[in-house]
Amino acid sequence: MENKKNIRKRQYIDCARKYILLFIGTIITAAGLELFLVPNNIIDGGIVGLSIMGSYVFNVPLGVFLTVLNIPFLYLGYRNMGKAFVIASVFSIISLSVWTAVLVPIPEVTETPFLAAVFGGIITGIGVGLIIRNGGSLDGTEMVAIILDKRTVFSVGEIVMFINIFILSGAGLIFGWDNAMYSLIAYFIIAKTIDVVIQGLEESYAVMIVTSNYDEVTDTLINELGRGVTLLHGEGGYSKEPRKILYCVVTRLEISKLKATVLNVDEMAFVTIYQVNDIIGGRLKKG
Repeated sequence: MENKKNIRKRQYIDCARKYILLFIGTIITAAGLELFLVPNNIIDGGIVGLSIMGSYVFNVPLGVFLTVLNIPFLYLGYRNMGKAFVIASVFSIISLSVWTAVLVPIPEVTETPFLAAVFGGIITGIGVGLIIRNGGSLDGTEMVAIILDKRTVFSVGEIVMFINIFILSGAGLIFGWDNAMYSLIAYFIIAKTIDVVIQGLEESYAVMIVTSNYDEVTDTLINELGRGVTLLHGEGGYSKEPRKILYCVVTRLEISKLKATVLNVDEMAFVTIYQVNDIIGGRLKKG
């Protein structure tokens, strides 16, 4: 009974933390839009970009378009991605709409389009990245892309890029082609910043090592790199002989040291290294 209470308490804490981070993400996103991009007629891609153009053409608050344009996509998201995702997205969209209205009276930070594109892109990307990392979304076009990805030969990234080509072209017709090019710069900066926020600044790599000297290699990795090592049991596809496979996770800066360490022990070892986007649990850092 006590264990169930602890689990429920932990769930409430995780939920509160999630929505606090979503709220912070919307404030940061609104600051990037209203203090940098929107005053300089620079747009992001997706629904946010369409909303900025709609707000400019019809002289209607940005938040109105953000909410209205996302409604049909939220319905699609509910049917295909679940209730929790839609609730988090609705919260994020409404919160962003409110904050964009609050920040409108504040003058822009810079009137130089290039600076606005760069710093607005970074700030907006941080905010959107926080929202996505915590299970929300501001952009209905990504929901469409995820759905179409299952039904077409195109990837999510290709579909999003295809949609955004038309949106950024619209920015050229409305704001001028110079602003469209600044918008393209902002778009790529936002996309890269989102990746950094979601995946983290410190890249991690998973390593699998096939070696006959697995005990010695394991001890060396633990002692010299300070990394935990998991021992997997495998079998040679041709020889059918049992094999021991070592698995561990290291940072980008430790890859060269790991290679040297392993090959110093067993120069015939077979090592595969691949990037991982996220790590949950365990302990990666030394200490």
